[in-house]
Amino acid sequence: MELKRGQPGPDPALDDIVADADTGGRAPHDALGRRALWVIPLCWSIYQLWIASPLPFVVGFVWNDTQTRAIHLGFAVLLAYLAFPGYKGAPRHHIPALTWVIAIIGAIAASYLWWDYRGVANRTGNPNTLDLIMAGVGIVLLLEAARRSLGVPLMAVALFFLSYVFFGSWQGLPEVVQWKGASFEKAMSHMWLTTEGVFGVALGVSSGFVFLFVLFGSLLNQAGAGNYFLKLAFAALGHLRGGPAKAAVIASAATGLISGSSIANVVTTGTFTIPLMKKVGFPATKAGAIEVSSSINGVLTPPVMGAVAFLMTEYVGISYVEVVKTAIVPAAISYVALVYIVHLEALKMGMTGTSRMHPVKFMLGAIFIIAISIVIAGGTLFLTGVVVNALGSAFGEASLWVIIAVMLAAYVAAVRYAAQGPDLEMSLDSMEHLPPTKEIFKTGIHYLMPILLLMYLLMIERKSPGLSAFWSTIAMLFILLTQNPLKAYFRGEGRVLSHITEGVADIADGMIAGARNMIGLAAAMGVAGVIVGAVTLTGIGQVMAEFVEFLSGGNLLAMLFFVAVISIILGMGLPTTANYIVVSSLMAGVVVELGAQAGLIVPLVAVHMFVFYFGIMADVTPPVGLASFAAAAISKGDPLKTGFQAFFYSIRTALLPFLFIFNTDLLLIDVGPVKAIFVFIFALIAMLLFAAGTMNYFMVKSRLYESAILLFAAFMLFRPGFFLDQISPEFDTRPSTEIFQMAEAAPDDTSLRVRFIGENLNGESIDARYLLPLGAAGVDGPERLRQGAGLEFRDEDGKIFVDNIEFGGPAEQLGIDWDWEVVELDVPADRVWKELFYIPALFLVLIVFLLQRRRQTPQHQEALA
Repeated sequence: MELKRGQPGPDPALDDIVADADTGGRAPHDALGRRALWVIPLCWSIYQLWIASPLPFVVGFVWNDTQTRAIHLGFAVLLAYLAFPGYKGAPRHHIPALTWVIAIIGAIAASYLWWDYRGVANRTGNPNTLDLIMAGVGIVLLLEAARRSLGVPLMAVALFFLSYVFFGSWQGLPEVVQWKGASFEKAMSHMWLTTEGVFGVALGVSSGFVFLFVLFGSLLNQAGAGNYFLKLAFAALGHLRGGPAKAAVIASAATGLISGSSIANVVTTGTFTIPLMKKVGFPATKAGAIEVSSSINGVLTPPVMGAVAFLMTEYVGISYVEVVKTAIVPAAISYVALVYIVHLEALKMGMTGTSRMHPVKFMLGAIFIIAISIVIAGGTLFLTGVVVNALGSAFGEASLWVIIAVMLAAYVAAVRYAAQGPDLEMSLDSMEHLPPTKEIFKTGIHYLMPILLLMYLLMIERKSPGLSAFWSTIAMLFILLTQNPLKAYFRGEGRVLSHITEGVADIADGMIAGARNMIGLAAAMGVAGVIVGAVTLTGIGQVMAEFVEFLSGGNLLAMLFFVAVISIILGMGLPTTANYIVVSSLMAGVVVELGAQAGLIVPLVAVHMFVFYFGIMADVTPPVGLASFAAAAISKGDPLKTGFQAFFYSIRTALLPFLFIFNTDLLLIDVGPVKAIFVFIFALIAMLLFAAGTMNYFMVKSRLYESAILLFAAFMLFRPGFFLDQISPEFDTRPSTEIFQMAEAAPDDTSLRVRFIGENLNGESIDARYLLPLGAAGVDGPERLRQGAGLEFRDEDGKIFVDNIEFGGPAEQLGIDWDWEVVELDVPADRVWKELFYIPALFLVLIVFLLQRRRQTPQHQEALA
């Protein structure tokens, strides 16, 4: 969180860590350098707000997506050179003349598709010399910009793929990966002059969505929301056993709403939480590790999810709301489990708190509060929608102004309520002498309003992420401008104009911080485009997928393990977003295909979530994990020990991806509201049991067999269908000739599970199952299959074959091909509920509970929360 003027800052070494990793380590003392790093980021933020607003369409001055991406990258490359020193000994207090020259050349090359778009479009497939020079210079300087802002690994991976593009025909390569190689003209055209490479989907998401969310978070932070969430968490939990650690977990979850960087999250909250954790008895290593684990999980938290949420909408082809829905349960249970792990650590170390609450009551209370919070948030959004609709019906075209007036009145009332108490200080001493939770809560109710607006536009109005973030950012600009003048007015302090001036300065600071936070991310998106362009140009993705499939021996679990290892290894050097783009591009399709061949239909979004989770795990994996180094700098502990401890705490995060591949209920896929609550409760119990098993502590210190029983019970709760599948098959089969009758009789918006056999384009035999989507009922079976799945079939002597595939339709995206034969259809078997296996699982937990209760001493029985 940014400190306000006049407030003490954290350790300068920590500022350097964040600057080197996120915003740039150069702080010029000369007037030109200072102004450049003030004006250029501010102009970038204003530009992004301009293209996201309706104004370009109003004034008739509109650039296409490719041009806006080019300008976006131009700003990023320019600032990467100006804000990030080129090497360790490079000047930090002025910008060398050579750096200025290279930065300007890089910006010109990066924005080439903007200022000569018409010429490049007219020369498609036949680039001239200037096109090729700009492309070559642009890629080289983009790679160097990425090296400066993100380090060597991402550049090294991109150079590896570029080398393969040019030298893929080298005889020293294994024959299976050789290809004919590409000429400089072909490679540059593909990488720079089309949307297949640098200016592809990833950069489009960065320009269209991600920047605005990062800017929104930066402005929210500048307004004081980060400090508000931190103080609120400490006031609510600080009095409990191990309270500062529990508060760190909750505060990091809240900060994750407004930050996409795990390193910034560590420094933001860790500056206050880690010293307080040490003060109550946590060793330096464990205090740092708890903060790292909390901050890493902050990236999992919707709505931003480290920018990956927006990439998923493009790559998976589902709405943003669906992405958030799939992410919410794993993120929530992961956080509650971390709170429980912290609680167990406090118990093991014999810590005390001022609360007399029993641990079981505390955990039940925490679960209840989370569930109620989700219900209240959902209910608030729903009621807001009802009120908006009612106002629309009552006032017609004037309803927009009425709604704005109501929002303004609510905002002024919230600020007036906040003005009744003093503003929250931002210092370590203030964290130890906090006012009551109620007093803290009222000081920042108005911070919740733009978050509510963002969620309303995304979830209820179903606006695009870009437009939702734009209007929410406009609301934040208004809050920054007016909150201090209004507070001064309500407190009778006067000096309203000076507070307005401070508000304008806060707006500028927030917009500059948001833009500088985007430098590395935008560069990463551009370089990821180079890697994706190399994959599409050379076809190496299919070769790598086949190699991993060969290593796994066709076993899905082994395949997932290899994908996890690849994600972690690449993630040690690549930012989470770039790692996600690379690994999902290479591996997502083959995991889905291998699952289909094994009879397990794995939704594409589940595979993408799997890759995302393991990419995040790389941030805590020694020896690289930068978040661990940042935490160790605060705790004064050993960075490697901190990293290993954080990795141990994060095992539950590594477990979840494997679970939701085999039990997609955890992602709320095809799950109704009632079942969703049921799934959340039992998944949460399972995760708590897993935490207790791995921590070797439940009611008291567990014996080895007790930990094993707890882990086994957790598995039964996570995958209740595993044991039932051994006794009774999940599906019955029907002959292929019934496909049309079953399609016609199926309810609205369901799917048919169909087994196909045939050959792919490489002549390989395929025997796999696929879910064919069906749209609304009311038409015959063949028409419904054509409309929903994009498939037409023919009947040859009682055998059903694929006769036609709609271009770009669901069947083509699934990989189904012409002339494949429908062998059989699967329908759910009539068998007992898989949830019955919850009963023996809970019985096992009861046994452990009774065994440990007998060993409890009076001191244990008086355990404090």
